[in-house]
Amino acid sequence: MKQKEGVIKPKTKRAKRFLDNRAPKLTENVKNAMIMKGGNTSMTVTQALKDIYALKKPSAVLYKKKNITRPFEDSSSLEFFSKKTDSSLFLFGSHNKKRPNNLIFGRLFDFHVLDMIELGIEKYNSLSAIKNSKCPEGTKPMLVFAGEAFDHDDDHKRLKSLLTDFFRGPVVPSVRLAGLEHVLHFTALEGKIYMRSYRSLLKKSGCRTPRIELEEIGPSFDFVLRRTHLASDDLYKTAHRQPKALKPKKKKNISHDTFGTKFGRLHMQKQDLAKLQTRKMKGLRKRRGPAAAAEGETSSKTAKVEVE
Repeated sequence: MKQKEGVIKPKTKRAKRFLDNRAPKLTENVKNAMIMKGGNTSMTVTQALKDIYALKKPSAVLYKKKNITRPFEDSSSLEFFSKKTDSSLFLFGSHNKKRPNNLIFGRLFDFHVLDMIELGIEKYNSLSAIKNSKCPEGTKPMLVFAGEAFDHDDDHKRLKSLLTDFFRGPVVPSVRLAGLEHVLHFTALEGKIYMRSYRSLLKKSGCRTPRIELEEIGPSFDFVLRRTHLASDDLYKTAHRQPKALKPKKKKNISHDTFGTKFGRLHMQKQDLAKLQTRKMKGLRKRRGPAAAAEGETSSKTAKVEVE
């Protein structure tokens, strides 16, 4: 590939396919995540990064080498690696005396950091610590958020959006019942955030609808919210802008109620009742000509005689 005046021109077909894959699309690819550790980490942070990588696979890249950077002070290295791997999500782990066992969840827009939220690990159980059968790799999880803070507090609202972006997986048109087997549950309570991972088991219930049981498979975290770096409202709105081709076209005279019922309104011209088509019967058939008029006079005279 050669670059001239900021425009990259591919020389080979392989380079052209590579650039086409990176170019903007109406339906974007699955968001990849970079998972990396800082210059100083603990065993807890290292194992936590590996477990989250196992949940995120195959849409994730795990960096094993240490990266001496501080995202809240200088995010240039994160933006460089995001361009290199075409990743729009990242997870950075670090450990120091002031902020022990630290995880930073973040996302990028146009290869620039959009928002970051720092979470501290207070309690942690790894995947290997919980001896239960696990879900297959690449299973799309069901996300559950509990707690009033996710609906009222601004930081928790943005954290909910960030975690949804990070763990939701690919967008699929339909899901089969047996595929709904992985549940990620987030609870905001008393200033802490509890993350639990469950496997849903479909048991016999004696009827068509199965009985569902949840079995914890790990990992489990007890987080505490620390620092935040949130994008402005204008930039956040720009990042969520959709192309016109994907916006649903509004159909005239169609509305929906609160329960999702579809209603349609019909506009009809004023009807002429004289031309209204009625049921076809011999007695209601119109007659034409002088014979019909004479027959009408005879019938009227006969009617008079009968009345007299």
